[in-house]
Amino acid sequence: MSAPSQAMAAPVPLQGRALVLGTLALSLATFMNVLDTSIANVSLPAIAGDLGVSPDQGTWVITSFGVANAISLPLTGWLTQRFGAVRLFTASVLLFVLSSWLCGLAPTLEMLIAFRVLQGLVAGPMIPLSQTLLLSSYPRAQAGSALAMWSMTTLVAPVVGPLLGGWITDNVSWPWIFYINVPVGLAAAAVTWALYRHRETPTRRLPIDAVGLGLLVLWVGALQVMLDKGKELDWFHSGQIVALAVLAGVGFVVFVIWELTEEHPIVDLRLFKRRNFALGSVTLAVGYCLFFGNVVILPLWLQQYMGYTATAAGMALAPVGVLAIVLSPLVGRNVARLDPRWLTTVAFTLFALVLWMRSNFTPQADQWTILVPTIVQGAAVAFFFIPLMSITLSGLTPDRLPAASGLSNFARITAGAFGTSIATTLWSDRAAMHHAHLTEHISAGNPVTADALGKLSGSGLGSDQALAYLNRLIDQQAYTRAADDLFFGSALLFLALVGLAWFTRRPPPSGGGAAADAGGAH
Repeated sequence: MSAPSQAMAAPVPLQGRALVLGTLALSLATFMNVLDTSIANVSLPAIAGDLGVSPDQGTWVITSFGVANAISLPLTGWLTQRFGAVRLFTASVLLFVLSSWLCGLAPTLEMLIAFRVLQGLVAGPMIPLSQTLLLSSYPRAQAGSALAMWSMTTLVAPVVGPLLGGWITDNVSWPWIFYINVPVGLAAAAVTWALYRHRETPTRRLPIDAVGLGLLVLWVGALQVMLDKGKELDWFHSGQIVALAVLAGVGFVVFVIWELTEEHPIVDLRLFKRRNFALGSVTLAVGYCLFFGNVVILPLWLQQYMGYTATAAGMALAPVGVLAIVLSPLVGRNVARLDPRWLTTVAFTLFALVLWMRSNFTPQADQWTILVPTIVQGAAVAFFFIPLMSITLSGLTPDRLPAASGLSNFARITAGAFGTSIATTLWSDRAAMHHAHLTEHISAGNPVTADALGKLSGSGLGSDQALAYLNRLIDQQAYTRAADDLFFGSALLFLALVGLAWFTRRPPPSGGGAAADAGGAH
């Protein structure tokens, strides 16, 4: 997972128009990549309806991209040294464009998932290499400013994603959430190649840990499929789920043993011997799992049970970027001076507050009630990534930073995909429980039920229509209560993470370099 950061220190920094164009091209590629992690969230009901599957099955569109992206991250270092940073970045962007176009053309869910897997695989090198090439474009003294500008794209993209995805879904059609990558990607690739092809990094042949890579794909893939298919197949009552669980467990154990004994491991697990790296990575992964799972549930609830259009759901999620964009540069400038454990405590406390506020949602919640916690969440996001990456990477020598950054990002992205599957499964299960409780006393002989059905019949509905309407109201209550349960449980887990963060050691004040690498954490 080594990156060519040292090799890229040699070229003379770009100036004037070339510097502006280079920064814009690299930022656009990063923007396009991060955008695709969130743009499909509000479009899931439309995609599921168009392809004839349930919204639960539609979440594979999100998880397949995340898992494939995470798996390809460890290959970035080897591929960079084999082909060169500029060639690899340009090829990655062009293949991302091709896979995006294929996603838009997909006629079935199976084909869409296959193309999303391809999209995630080729997207892996884009973010770390865009950061590497950007740093080579600026004088060393301006590296902090360059990273601050670069990280802004990773904050803006998740905000724009739901808003843009919702508008496109409502006013054009969902395939265009993928087609828009084509012109953006082609422009970014063309400008990058024109400016950077003469600044290629040195290449050399290195052995690749093919066995480690195969084991990584095996256990991560088996675990993700198990999480996605578990509800549909009734979990461990299904032989297929049991087989996937055994495959994931055995694959993980063999993978750990192999990587700890391999001379050139695909993942440097020895990093987990360091307390800050181990606890920081776990805290970041669990926090991101909770964050991303709730980010997926909210627009699904708004569209399926609150009557929101995709555009309105996107608008309800968009304000998260306001405080995130305002506060992130402030956090980045001060993370080396202040104790990042306090900044992390602020993040988790704010996340807990946001989710507690959401746990009080009812079917009568107005738009302002839904917007307020979203706005506050922007501040939590600003305090979340950079301090935790500063803790995770503290005390590491420069030659180990790329591997450590790549491994922590792998854990975070994988956890985000798992979080989506876990959250949607728990939401459905809790909704079924609440639905059963709500219907316990509903029967034709119950006076309250008879009165309600009488009023509905009096408004012109037939008996079957009245029962269907009543069931719809019960569903709305059940899924709202289930979402509230998830929000409240997540709030408690965020508070527990505060304690975990304080088991780490405070990085020395000179550890700002590690914080700079946090830009890649988004």
